[in-house]
Amino acid sequence: MKNKLFKLAGVSVLALFLTGCMQTFEPQGAGFIVSKKQVADAPNAFDDLLNATTNDLVGGFPYGNNSDRANDFGLPAFFIMRDVRGQDMIPALLNWWGNFYKSTWLGPTTANAQMPWTCYYKWIKSCNLVISTAGETPTEYQKSGVGIAYAMRAYYYLELAQLFVNAPYSKDPSAVTVPYVTEATSNVDLMKNPRLPYKEMCEKILADLDQAEKYIAGYKRTTKEMPDLSVVYGIKARTYLIMCDWANAEKYAKLAQQGYTVMTGEEYTDRNLGFNTPNDSWMLCMTIKPDDPTIRFNDADTSWGSHMILEINPDASVSQCGYASNYGQPLVIDRHLYETMPESDARKLCFVDFAINDLPSRDAQLKALEKYSDYPFHLYMTGASTWGVRKDIKTTNVGGLSLKFRAAGGKEGRDNQYIGFCVSIPMMRVEEMKLIEAEAAGMQSEGRGIALLTEFAKTRDPKYVYGTHNEAYYNPNNTAFQNEIWWQRRVEFWGEGISLFDIKRLGKGIIRSYKGTNHIDKFQWNVDHTPDWFNYCIVDTEVNYNPNENNPAPSHAEGNDAEFVF
Repeated sequence: MKNKLFKLAGVSVLALFLTGCMQTFEPQGAGFIVSKKQVADAPNAFDDLLNATTNDLVGGFPYGNNSDRANDFGLPAFFIMRDVRGQDMIPALLNWWGNFYKSTWLGPTTANAQMPWTCYYKWIKSCNLVISTAGETPTEYQKSGVGIAYAMRAYYYLELAQLFVNAPYSKDPSAVTVPYVTEATSNVDLMKNPRLPYKEMCEKILADLDQAEKYIAGYKRTTKEMPDLSVVYGIKARTYLIMCDWANAEKYAKLAQQGYTVMTGEEYTDRNLGFNTPNDSWMLCMTIKPDDPTIRFNDADTSWGSHMILEINPDASVSQCGYASNYGQPLVIDRHLYETMPESDARKLCFVDFAINDLPSRDAQLKALEKYSDYPFHLYMTGASTWGVRKDIKTTNVGGLSLKFRAAGGKEGRDNQYIGFCVSIPMMRVEEMKLIEAEAAGMQSEGRGIALLTEFAKTRDPKYVYGTHNEAYYNPNNTAFQNEIWWQRRVEFWGEGISLFDIKRLGKGIIRSYKGTNHIDKFQWNVDHTPDWFNYCIVDTEVNYNPNENNPAPSHAEGNDAEFVF
């Protein structure tokens, strides 16, 4: 199928969907209006509509349609926005991710609130167009496309629901999520469309996935940028996990695993292919291409790679671009989480040891950095651009720097960000299905769950012993087994946009203030429950036309809390 990019206009649900029988497109940036029949009759029209369900997830500027906002690069940007809300990921400088870390300027009149609302509903709109174009009786050629549209619509609604809901399903299935819009929703209905209760939203999502399963069953995909049946099962497993339907969560997590293999520790930490190229564990992904706007404009700084990839050459005559690698704004791991990782856990090699900060010379630091990178000087200079060189001992701080997401293209990619930032990014991996299966099994029979968890954990740490990672933090309602699973998920999926959803699902608090913390001064908070400011609020452009009770604007007073003792 062709990869033509359709961009849909509008900023609120109402603006996005009040189009009647006329659909508005802006291909190649030129606006024109065509009828639904014209779209259906145009050559390759169905394929173009189908590609629009996923090809605007990354590579473009889906919110502002320009490179002015360096965090406007689609779904991967939302991964970062979510992960910095809690405790595991820290922005070294409070710039593009600072408001999400501080929980400020996230109210209903802000662009920070508008971005996810606008983008997710744009992507849902694309799915609805595919479904409505095919109609009630899709042709044989259209069936797999309709199945893809149903699957992706379920994916988007599941993420939206978790962002906006104000209580975990286990505590309150009636807690409200977001308005639900389909291809059949009328213009009148858009203006009186209530936020669906969590239970009802999950039922809608599962109904979409049932449709997807029916239409996509025989589909053989050629790229992991499109979902297939395994991904449908994976989204079902995620949904049933939220609903605490342990039997079905286990069932579909097992089904989703068929045909995939867990990454080895060596694959996880590969210095050239680490988390930049699909492998046998990846189930669904996004891929940034050389001709994408995020690469061509703004020196590729408005891109995932700019914010997540290090090792880009700091030599001004070669590259010297990237917020993370060269502008002093990397995203680093929480020190306590890092220090709970045993040396025998392969994943620890994805993060630079904090002890290297205390080495007595630059040469000693460079030598130590060879453990993590073939480009130790690049990492040293990342630390220098972020925290500066300590003139008394000529060293810098490099502890906590992340090397999970490697630049593409080997040395050429390190010397040229236009190559290095053209990577794939996982949206779903079989490792998640392994941990869902283990958690769901353990909530039915703890011994069975422990066995599955241990089997998985040993693929990362051959010396793993169950019971070593069950810190409760807060929420005494979680069992030691759940806490052990949670720790594995925090480490395994760092940077993949899952952590906020887990905090809300499990009713966790956050710990940022503790002895030796590397969290930013004035924002070292300890909260013994899931705070209300984790719940996104609806933008006023929506509630002005479709009245709904809104979540409070997220906020938290500045100031460090007393140190928590683990």
